[in-house]
Amino acid sequence: MDFLDLMKNRYTTKKYNTDKKVSDKKILELKEILHLSASSINSQPWTFIFISDEKIKHQLAEVSYLNEQRVKESSHLVVFAAIDDVEYFEKRLQKNRPSAMGYYNEFLKPKGETHIKSWMKHQVYLSLGFFLSACASMGIDSTPMEGIQNEEYDSILSLSGYKTVFAVAIGYRDVEDVNQPNITSKSRLPLQNIITSLS
Repeated sequence: MDFLDLMKNRYTTKKYNTDKKVSDKKILELKEILHLSASSINSQPWTFIFISDEKIKHQLAEVSYLNEQRVKESSHLVVFAAIDDVEYFEKRLQKNRPSAMGYYNEFLKPKGETHIKSWMKHQVYLSLGFFLSACASMGIDSTPMEGIQNEEYDSILSLSGYKTVFAVAIGYRDVEDVNQPNITSKSRLPLQNIITSLS
């Protein structure tokens, strides 16, 4: 299946098959893919937490608003978090990417801590695109979720120096999930309304 067909088949899964789990081999591949994600100035201001432990998943499900059932049913939950300690980020960047410090000091640091933290969160969203596409290419279904109680996630996971940005449930769709494209057609704005070509 080519990439366009994969994207036509990919959808935000609403109901998972609880009897089918993502294999350890595929989880390892997904971890490697996230490790290779792109970020501005190769800053990598993130951490990714893969959760299959049912007790922890249920704790997180209870603070996931309308996504509670998806979290519980999923094979794994992946939490995407951004660095929340600017001083730590600067030290790490200086150590691992000293050539990027010029850009950082000239264009980012003068804008202040709030802007820097927002910029770091944007980098995490770049990794989401990699991750959802990778899942589709591997036949894994996914549900990206901003509808979660981020601070509660941070507390349950004992995050220090990082803040949860969003989470993604992964697994395999239930055949009765009415949201899958072969049952309910995808709803998108007309292509000509959102894409412009200048030539």
